[in-house]
Amino acid sequence: MTSPLTTSAIPSSGVRWTPRLWGTLLVLCAAMFLDALDVSMVGVALPSIGSDLHLSTSALQWVVSGYILGYGGLLLLGGRTADLLGRRQVFLVALGVFALASLLGALVDSGPLLIASRFVKGLSAAFTAPAGLSIITTTFPEGPLRNRALSIYTTCGATGYSMGLVFSGLLTEASWRLTMLLPAPVALIALFAGMKLLQRSERERGQGGYDIPGAVLGTASMLLLVFTVVQAPEAGWASARTVLSFVAAAVMLTVFVAVERRSPSPLIRLGVLRSGSQVRAQLGALTFVGSYMGFQFLVTLYMQQVLGWSALHTALAFLPAGALVALSATKVGTVIDRFGTARLIVVGFVLMAAGYALFLRIDLDPVYASVILPTMLLVGSGFALTFPSLNVQATNGVDEHEQGMVSGLLNTSVQVGGAIFLAVVTAVVTAHAPEKATPQAVLDSYRPGLVVVTLIAVVGLLLSLSGLRRPRPGRTVLVARSTVKEADTERVPVRD
Repeated sequence: MTSPLTTSAIPSSGVRWTPRLWGTLLVLCAAMFLDALDVSMVGVALPSIGSDLHLSTSALQWVVSGYILGYGGLLLLGGRTADLLGRRQVFLVALGVFALASLLGALVDSGPLLIASRFVKGLSAAFTAPAGLSIITTTFPEGPLRNRALSIYTTCGATGYSMGLVFSGLLTEASWRLTMLLPAPVALIALFAGMKLLQRSERERGQGGYDIPGAVLGTASMLLLVFTVVQAPEAGWASARTVLSFVAAAVMLTVFVAVERRSPSPLIRLGVLRSGSQVRAQLGALTFVGSYMGFQFLVTLYMQQVLGWSALHTALAFLPAGALVALSATKVGTVIDRFGTARLIVVGFVLMAAGYALFLRIDLDPVYASVILPTMLLVGSGFALTFPSLNVQATNGVDEHEQGMVSGLLNTSVQVGGAIFLAVVTAVVTAHAPEKATPQAVLDSYRPGLVVVTLIAVVGLLLSLSGLRRPRPGRTVLVARSTVKEADTERVPVRD
C-alpha cells in the first residue's frame, strides 16, 4: 500500500509538493550537505590542529584519511543494511552517531582521539549517504519528480563542499574546534526533524537471510583498498608494503565476487552490473569525482603556496563554481527530463575537461577574471549537469528493494575514485617536485598534475560517449496519482 507521503508526492509536475514532502527532502539534503561540508572544512584547519595537538605531518593526514577510510570502506555494507533493516531506521541512527562524533571531535585533547572521532564520523556517513539516497528513490517515482528531487539533493552536497571551504576559513580564525563542532547542532536538528517527517520503511527479508560472508569480505576488502591508496604516497607506490596490500585487496575482492555469485541474498547482486547504463554511471562517478578532487587539491596548493593567498581568499575564489551549482539545484531536474541523463553527462564532462585545460594557462600573477574565473564557471556548470545526472542514471530502473544497494555502490565509486585519483595526482606532482622550491619551479611541478586531471576527465567523457546511441522505443512505467483516499494511474515515459 502506498503511504500518504508517497501518494502526495506523485502527482504530475504541475501540482505543488506538500510541506511534509519538502520537509523530508530538506532533512535528507541536510545530511548530504553535512557529509560534504565536513570533508572540505577540515583541510583548512589542519595547520591549526597540528600546532595545538602537536601532531606530525604523517599523523595529521589521518585527520582527513580517517574519515575517508570509514566512509569509503563501509559504503557497500551501509547501502545493503538500509535495504535489510529499514532505510529510516538506519538513516536516523547513523545521523545521531554523526552528531555525537562531531561533538566529541570538538572536545578531544589528543591526536589519536581526534582521528578516532573522524573515523566514526566517516563510518556513520557510510550509512546516512546510501540510506538517504535510497529514501529519495523509493519516495519519488522514476521520472520528472525523482529527477527534480535528486538534482536538489546532489547539488546540496556540492554546495556543502564549497561552503565548507568558506566556513572553515572563517571559523579557524577563532578556533579549529569550531570546525569540528559546527556539524553537531545541524545534525541534531535534522535528526529530530527526521523522526517526525520520515516515513517508516519496510524491511526486506531475503529468503537466504543475511549475507554475513559477503559483508565481512566486502567491508574488509574496501577498507584495505582505501587504506592502501591513502598510504601509498607516503609508503611509496612501488614499495613492498603497497604492492602486497594491493595484491591482498585484489584477492579479497575476487573471493568476494565468488561469494556474491553463490549467495542467495548477496550484499551486491552482480546482475545489476549487466546494465550498460549502470556501469557507465559507476565509472562516470569514479572519473568525475576523481578529476575534481585532484583539481581542487592542486588549485588550493597553487593559490596558497604559490600566490600566497589566505584560506578565506582561496575559498572565495572557488565560490562562483559552488554558487552556480547551488543556483541550478531546482532547475537541473527539468533539463534531465528534456534531454536525458546520457547527453547531460557528456556535456558535463566536456565542460569540466575544458575548464581543467584552460587552467593550464596559470602563471605567477594571474588576472582572476580572465584566467581563473572562466575555469570556475566551466567546472561549476559541468558539476551541476553531471553529478545529478549520474545519480539519476544509477538509480533508474532499479527495483525498490535494491535501491540502498545501488546507492551504496554509487557512493563507493565516488569515494574510491576520489581517493585513487587524488593519490595519483599527488604522486605525479611529487615526482616533479623541484630541488629548489622557487615559485616558478613549484608552479611547473603542478602542471603535470593538471594534465593528469584533464586526462581523467577526458577518459570519463569517452566512457560517457558510449551511452549516446539511437534511442529505443520509449518504455513506460505505472505511476500512481492519488490523494490519500483514492488513486488512479498514468503512464509516464522514462528517458534513460
